[in-house]
Amino acid sequence: MRFHKYHGLGNDYLVMDPAEVGRDLSPREIRLVCHRNYGVGSDGILWGPLPGAGADFGLRIFNPDASEAEKSGNGLRIFSRFLFDRGLVGSDPFSVRTAGGVVRARVHPGGGQVDVEMGQVTFDGARIPVRGGPRQVLNEQLTVGGRTFTFCAASIGNPHCVLPLPEISEALARQYGPLIEVEPRFPHRTNVQFLRVLDRANIQIEIWERGAGYTLASGSSSSAAAAVAHRLGMVDRAVTVHMPGGELAIRIGDGFSVEMTGPVVRVGEGSVAAEAFDQSIKGIA
Repeated sequence: MRFHKYHGLGNDYLVMDPAEVGRDLSPREIRLVCHRNYGVGSDGILWGPLPGAGADFGLRIFNPDASEAEKSGNGLRIFSRFLFDRGLVGSDPFSVRTAGGVVRARVHPGGGQVDVEMGQVTFDGARIPVRGGPRQVLNEQLTVGGRTFTFCAASIGNPHCVLPLPEISEALARQYGPLIEVEPRFPHRTNVQFLRVLDRANIQIEIWERGAGYTLASGSSSSAAAAVAHRLGMVDRAVTVHMPGGELAIRIGDGFSVEMTGPVVRVGEGSVAAEAFDQSIKGIA
């Protein structure tokens, strides 16, 4: 079972081409392949290329817990680089259909940088979704683990909960991220960003990713956090997002459309041995 491994700022994915695999993966196989100790190890699987249904290519995105993500900014950059490496795209823009909508991407010469037009950010609670009736979900209160946070919610095809704070840390994300991810007001669970505004052109985030856990970098999280900071009047339209894995450039256009530019690194490729799926591992069923 072939895989192609890439990372975007330490956020690593396995691209698996359905034509090479020859069949769908079961949830148990996804969990095993992504496992850091018992499998190849990754923050998810990019399943494609698939028919695009009106777009140039289609893509499904699976989290390490085998749940399906609507959209991933780093995943889309990685998938774009994979298409480039395969000779399926050049330096001209192309479109990719995900469960979170169609995006346009462009690979820079050499493949090291990729632009992705991520779509439009919405703060509409009905569309994110967030329970509590139709409204713009801005500066609301949320109490988890004995602490009360002010949060804003957003979607760029997948749900995000952004918490502006004066100080953030990995420990904070690991402590409260898993509690907020499954907080009942988010019916589809949520990605969580702990946001610190550095100045009008720079923000810092720590990320707890739905279905994946603590994450070094995330393109959709960067898009949502930058859009929230701009919506609150804290930053301008061009924002550099600083994460533990590195930096992404975000540009916010009219109607809160977001374009992202960032790096992709090819790690390598290989095959998952059949006996890897014969393992009996506690917690993986």
